[in-house]
Amino acid sequence: MLNKTETIYTIDDIMELIMSGEHHDQYDTSKLVSAYDFAARAHANQMRSSGEPYISHPVAVSYILLQLGMDTDTVCAGFLHDVVEDTDFTLEDIRKNFGQDVAMLVDGVTKLGKIPLFTKEEQQAENVRKILLAMSQDIRVIIIKLADRLHNMRTLQFRPAYKQRATSLETMNIYAPIAHRLGIKTIQDEIEDIAFHYLDPYAYSEIENALRIRSDEREQFISHIKGEIEARYKEMGLDVPQIAGRVKSVYGIYKKAYTCRKSIDEVYDIYAVRIIVGTVNECYNALGIIHDMYKPIPNRFKDYIATPKSNMYQSLHTTVIGTEGIPFEVQIRTVDMNNTAEYGIAAHWKYKEGIKGKDRFDNRLAWIRRIIEAQQSADDVEEIVRTIKNDLSPEDTFAFTPKGDMITLPAGATIIDFAYAIHTEVGNKMKGAKVDGKLVSLDYQLKTGEIVEILTSNASDHGPNRAWLDIAKTNEAKSKIRSWFKREKRDENVAEGRDLLEKEFKRNGISVPQDDLAKFLADDMKRHNCETLDDFYAALGYGGIILSKILPRLKDNYLKQYVNNSVMPAAILPKYSSTGVIVGGENNIEVRLSRCCNPLPGEDIVAFVTKGHGFSIHRSDCETFKQSAKGPSADRWIPAHWAENSVKNDNPIFKATIDIVAYNGLTLPAEVTAVTAEMRIPLMSFETKVLKNGNADIVISCHIAGVEQLQLLLHKLQKIPDVISADRIFNC
Repeated sequence: MLNKTETIYTIDDIMELIMSGEHHDQYDTSKLVSAYDFAARAHANQMRSSGEPYISHPVAVSYILLQLGMDTDTVCAGFLHDVVEDTDFTLEDIRKNFGQDVAMLVDGVTKLGKIPLFTKEEQQAENVRKILLAMSQDIRVIIIKLADRLHNMRTLQFRPAYKQRATSLETMNIYAPIAHRLGIKTIQDEIEDIAFHYLDPYAYSEIENALRIRSDEREQFISHIKGEIEARYKEMGLDVPQIAGRVKSVYGIYKKAYTCRKSIDEVYDIYAVRIIVGTVNECYNALGIIHDMYKPIPNRFKDYIATPKSNMYQSLHTTVIGTEGIPFEVQIRTVDMNNTAEYGIAAHWKYKEGIKGKDRFDNRLAWIRRIIEAQQSADDVEEIVRTIKNDLSPEDTFAFTPKGDMITLPAGATIIDFAYAIHTEVGNKMKGAKVDGKLVSLDYQLKTGEIVEILTSNASDHGPNRAWLDIAKTNEAKSKIRSWFKREKRDENVAEGRDLLEKEFKRNGISVPQDDLAKFLADDMKRHNCETLDDFYAALGYGGIILSKILPRLKDNYLKQYVNNSVMPAAILPKYSSTGVIVGGENNIEVRLSRCCNPLPGEDIVAFVTKGHGFSIHRSDCETFKQSAKGPSADRWIPAHWAENSVKNDNPIFKATIDIVAYNGLTLPAEVTAVTAEMRIPLMSFETKVLKNGNADIVISCHIAGVEQLQLLLHKLQKIPDVISADRIFNC
């Protein structure tokens, strides 16, 4: 359940937690106190949004790190993690006082300084990249970051609503998947529940209330099951194992119930009993006892001991029906497995293994390096988030090679992903595949337990197909496919990229002289390490640069450089258009004026690329534009402006709707029509009604030449005796 109050920890709480632990002698308490004193001085005049002194945050982060069992240097870094970012002290000050290891950890969790080249979104992407790179070198970096995020989530109620949602969304997309992959379930469950509370408070409250109502019933049920199991062990003359009950997290229930369209009663593993024994053999013996006592539900048994999850999780899971007819899950594991299940990779420090067995440890962290390699070309946070969500999927698929080697892939992975997971050359040379002895297509989605044989070609000119980029699920496979095209098909990539850029520029009304193109693209060429225009074309061709991602920025630059500032030569930027509108730098393009805001010449406008009907023209302050520009259709909006021949006073073709309110309604219709007739403005519709307060209300629609004529019309209408107001109205 969500904790509504903040717990404030002190240095005394830190010392008490250390001394109460069995490994207290392994901590350098004098170094920890020094780190605390240093942080307290650095943050002395700073306050949190809650009103508490800022030092309360790093102390809380260090307390969480101690609970995870992290070592002295990690806890010191917890105290100091915001010093470099938020105070005048430098990384060199940290290094001098606390050593290279602490300085390295602090640097890993410190956000990048402001870089003028980057937008806010790109800054966030670079910060995520930096964390991934640092954690690939020392996993303690991300454990500190997770502790930092956990405390920030616990105190999120003190932040503005927009910040609560943004932080919660980032937590769900980035930090919860990483916590899952590292196996730190204690942090994963809590940050998911808190984020869920802010993202969907109604669903959270519904589940929370349902659990609260049944709390007594649940405790009684679990206690009864534990008693039955203990009694059976005693009856068999066996030592009674450690037995505990647990309830699924609120967000865990939501994922099972709401996303699978089930009621809470249909979620079998809401209730679970955990049996913790001494050895692996005892795990399987316990499974036999449970299946003898209760009826197992078919297809609900999972052996994560023989086939561990990618986050090192091991356990036996079985769902059975109790004597009361209530289904519940039983998890059976050893003490070591339970430690890993709760603390994941942090268990190596909590139980003082540290980073012994480095090769085994490195293998477990190989996925971090794969992610870093796969998203090197990503220039926005959305693409990095997709990378993390795809490659850190909570549900993994376990498929096997014909030799019995297990390949772990995210759910939905295809034959292409499997081939590249074996080896880059296996993927590049693949011509087909068999699953359980039968030929399948390359887009076949693998299922756990299947045996996959990759068929390869020895032809020297054989290689992947560009269409594979749309089929592959993992970013590792996509990255290797792009690398092949980058290396093997440069001329083809250059031609493909040039053609792609020309088509998109034409479709979006962007017309840049060829001599200016390299200068126009200079910022994006620098971002993607392209020295020449051909390098840029090649990167577009092999997929290293995703044009749809950089197009909004190119449109903005085009508008600033060539349209608004009139930098474009007169021969390039047209002045006239048969439609009265110039989209980007193109005239005579099919357009229609939107009905929601009825834009008029003289008003700022934007154009929306429609499907099959040219461009829809909107006012730049139109609500439709404001909402759409924030969503997935943002890249379909491009700059537009009125041509010099757009205003035709002798034949007005634009539409405006005006609402007129007056005290006296008897003469108002005649006086309104007299004004429009005098100005030679054609009326399209004329509606009158009496308001509840007795005032008269008239809504007219008329043809208008432009914004200047409209302003004059409104001025004349407002001069009519007894008129209270005359305003233009819109449909949006």
